[in-house]
Amino acid sequence: MEASSSGITNGKTKVFHAEGGVDLQGYQLDMQILPDGPRSDVDFSEILNAIQEMAKDVNILFDELEAVSSPCKDDDSLLHPGNLTSASDDASRLDTGGETVREKNKLNGLYFRDGKCRIDYILVYRKSSPQTEKREVFERNIRAEGLQMEKESSLINSDIIFVKLHAPWEVLGRYAEQMNVRMPFRRKIYYLPRRYKFMSRIDKQISRFRRWLPKKPMRLDKETLPDLEENDCYTAPFSQQRIHHFIIHNKDTFFNNATRSRIVHHILQRIKYEEGKNKIGLNRLLTNGSYEAAFPLHEGSYRSKNSIRTHGAVNHRHLLYECWASWGVWYKYQPLDLVRRYFGEKIGLYFAWLGWYTGMLFPAAFIGLFVFLYGVTTLDHCQVSKEVCQATDIIMCPVCDKYCPFMRLSDSCVYAKVTHLFDNGATVFFAVFMAVWATVFLEFWKRRRAVIAYDWDLIDWEEEEEEIRPQFEAKYSKKERMNPISGKPEPYQAFADKCSRLIVSASGIFFMICVVIAAVFGIVIYRVVTVSTFAAFKWALIRNNSQVATTGTAVCINFCIIMLLNVLYEKVALLLTNLEQPRTESEWENSFTLKMFLFQFVNLNSSTFYIAFFLGRFTGHPGAYLRLINRWRLEECHPSGCLIDLCMQMGIIMVLKQTWNNFMELGYPLIQNWWTRRKVRQEHGPERKINFPQWEKDYNLQPMNAYGLFDEYLEMILQFGFTTIFVAAFPLAPLLALLNNIIEIRLDAYKFVTQWRRPLASRAKDIGIWYGILEGIGILSVITNAFVIAITSDFIPRLVYAYKYGPCAGQGEAGQKCMVGYVNASLSVFRISDFENRSEPESDGSEFSGTPLKYCRYRDYRDSPHALVPYGYTLQFWHVLAARLAFIIVFEHLVFCIKHLISYLIPDLPKDLRDRMRREKYLIQEMMYEAELERLQKERKERKKNGKAHHNEWP
Repeated sequence: MEASSSGITNGKTKVFHAEGGVDLQGYQLDMQILPDGPRSDVDFSEILNAIQEMAKDVNILFDELEAVSSPCKDDDSLLHPGNLTSASDDASRLDTGGETVREKNKLNGLYFRDGKCRIDYILVYRKSSPQTEKREVFERNIRAEGLQMEKESSLINSDIIFVKLHAPWEVLGRYAEQMNVRMPFRRKIYYLPRRYKFMSRIDKQISRFRRWLPKKPMRLDKETLPDLEENDCYTAPFSQQRIHHFIIHNKDTFFNNATRSRIVHHILQRIKYEEGKNKIGLNRLLTNGSYEAAFPLHEGSYRSKNSIRTHGAVNHRHLLYECWASWGVWYKYQPLDLVRRYFGEKIGLYFAWLGWYTGMLFPAAFIGLFVFLYGVTTLDHCQVSKEVCQATDIIMCPVCDKYCPFMRLSDSCVYAKVTHLFDNGATVFFAVFMAVWATVFLEFWKRRRAVIAYDWDLIDWEEEEEEIRPQFEAKYSKKERMNPISGKPEPYQAFADKCSRLIVSASGIFFMICVVIAAVFGIVIYRVVTVSTFAAFKWALIRNNSQVATTGTAVCINFCIIMLLNVLYEKVALLLTNLEQPRTESEWENSFTLKMFLFQFVNLNSSTFYIAFFLGRFTGHPGAYLRLINRWRLEECHPSGCLIDLCMQMGIIMVLKQTWNNFMELGYPLIQNWWTRRKVRQEHGPERKINFPQWEKDYNLQPMNAYGLFDEYLEMILQFGFTTIFVAAFPLAPLLALLNNIIEIRLDAYKFVTQWRRPLASRAKDIGIWYGILEGIGILSVITNAFVIAITSDFIPRLVYAYKYGPCAGQGEAGQKCMVGYVNASLSVFRISDFENRSEPESDGSEFSGTPLKYCRYRDYRDSPHALVPYGYTLQFWHVLAARLAFIIVFEHLVFCIKHLISYLIPDLPKDLRDRMRREKYLIQEMMYEAELERLQKERKERKKNGKAHHNEWP
């Protein structure tokens, strides 16, 4: 840091001339940061004295060369100079009286006919709509609120009318103060703790070494895209009485486009369209058909004839398309600050969370792939698979009544090998790793969210600032009580009314969950019925693989039922949520989200839970099978175990669900927009599209989902459940999730920028109730993985055999040589003459040895038919059961202890961020005090000049 001293000014103010000046708490300090670092020939005595007086022994390091007196960048100044880039730039040029700019503004469809008033919001209605009177009253009240209005008819259909709204400065200021909109008033300063000379030298050497390394390919190039520079200013809730505190260089650009649209939407939500307290709000007019659509405008086209690297971005939308939504930048980090400026904090937080989740999937996918490859490399050395493939003399009992034949155990050789790929020695380690990974992911996301909330100025934004829903206000307007926080009267919902509504809603949720269980029961019946059908099929391929065919078709049918029930769930959840009458929009979203997640989670995972924990567990044994409604014999597991069925269920559902979601998210809007453009070309010719104004283009795009980001979050949360809950049975789930998310980020970005109308920018402090759902899934994943390893897989029976019954019993070893004879020990013997009449197979098994079979084998630990208690449980069964229960208890307690330890060791806020927040809170108070004191002193001097001074004046 180098500065040149030039003297001392009045009082305490020390002036050091360089490139800029800093005015803070009565001091002015000029400094310049050089790339070569500190120089020893500079006298720092005066600089240090000034810093000590100003910052109280805290070293203050300015972020950039610009001084506080330099203009703080507004949101629309991020574009390359010299281009007609944005509406705010155009508005600043209108002050010079340039007619050329006004003419361009008229053509781009972002301004009124005068080319000066920016369009902040668009309302669309049809002249043939019968709600004319309501609309006229609503528009008359809009003008009464001070909003300016202009109407245009559609170029395609004269029946469609576009209402353009513009909010003047007075209206923006009044409502910005009511909404507590935070605006910049002073440039941020950064401070660092005092560093020792030794550490400074190390940093200098590291910085020199980094120059020889290649640049990080995943980061966006800020040299070619200077628009990514941060807007680093302190902010405070806007106040018209303290307007002199805020940095206002141009009133047209002080509020960015997203903020202006948010303020206008806030006004429209509280305007009456009929007499009566419940006849208010734009949402009701959209519901009853008075208006067809309401949206803010995109900032022009997302394409340009010229390259962005040579001519710069045309507008923010074009910039987002090139550096975020384009497929060519799929490997780069997301420009979250640009996303936040254009779409608002709520959408910006979603993409920040999605990017963080995708990045955290890399280690999980790598370890899962390693577990799978470990199974591949150890496949030839697996003693269990060898014994299954060599067991040509072991004849297994039929898996269904009558039509299923006897089969050799060696016929399931392929399934035994596939099972080993997922159920091997590394499975337990991977289950523990994924439980810890889920905790680390959530804990570090809290830290990441805190940093984002600080950078985006969301720390002080609380739910108390959120307005009451108009529907709640209209419903309970007759009952009011005093708000304990604000001290103002507000609508009040009685406790009895709230409880009764919650009881009805909970009953509806329980009923829908019962519907899901009934659907699963239907799938179970399908499986037990069709396994016999496939066993008697003419094609040998299906007949020999009847169980796999049954599982595959059942999964596909289950997927279709899932998609059909989802449509019903959405309507039921919406009905129940509106019945509850939540107080605020956040409460409404949380209630709707919780219901939809419960419905979707149960719908998507109920069949998976059945296969993992119930399939083949309660079938009985040959000669005494348990039957459904005393008719259908319950389905058994494959001779190689039930894990292959669970893998198929997870793989097919996960791939089909993600493919379907991607198609619906992008394919459906693409097809709809293409069809709209095709109709326009057929009716009006292709040349008419060029002359369409921006509101016409945006109207032809697809509206954003009525529930906001719900579908996007829900898709990722359900995927997170698949990735963690049954990951012990399917280690490749994190890899599939990673590949899907890399595509998902660009799909969502492309959809938001090009295919959807611009959503209304809204603020949010975090991801809301989704974080609690993620924590619940993390806890559930520990329990389910413990049960999958202990019950579904053969990990515990193999350990019991190796340490208790195998060749190495009592020696403390469990290698592959200790597993010799495991397959024979895990199978019980059944006498064929003991079959029930309805279970007796049509074949006598003479095709295997030339004579009818007398005995067959089945998977269980039971005594022989010649024992004192035929087919009773053996001692090995109880040993295995005890080992399974012990493993579940030890695994859960161990993993939960590790999770809680990690949660305790990782603080929610980084230490440097906590210190910075506390320091800047103090500095903001000092700045506001000094600014107010300076204003009062100026007013006193002016009164003295005018001869209006008072003796009791303060200060």
